[in-house]
Amino acid sequence: MKLETSTLMMIFFIILLVISIWKIYAFLPNRQLADDDTTKESQEELMRLILNVIKRCEGNLSTNELFKKVTDDESFDAKHYWRFNHNRLNQLLNKYYAQNPHAKSIKDIYLSLH
Repeated sequence: MKLETSTLMMIFFIILLVISIWKIYAFLPNRQLADDDTTKESQEELMRLILNVIKRCEGNLSTNELFKKVTDDESFDAKHYWRFNHNRLNQLLNKYYAQNPHAKSIKDIYLSLH
C-alpha cells in the first residue's frame, strides 16, 4: 500500500490540528477564580454593601466619601474586591440609576430605600 504525498500531508495536518486544539483547550480557564469579583453574585453583594452604607449615612455622601466608607466597612472583603476603585463605584451607581430611573443621586437612592 503506497500512500500519495497529498494523503500523507492531509493525515499529518489532521493530527497536528488535533494536537493544536488540545493545547489551546489546556490553557483556557476551566473554573472560576477565588478572587473573581466580576460575577453577578459578587456585583450584587457589592451593590448591597453600597446600599447599606448609603442607608447608614442617610444619603449625605459624595462619591469619594461613599468610596471611603465602603472600603472601611467591616463586611468589605479587600482580598475579594481587590479591583474595587472609584471607577467601579461609579459604574455600579450608574447601573443602579439605569435600573431605577427615579434615582439621580446618592440622596435619591437613600430616599428610595425608605
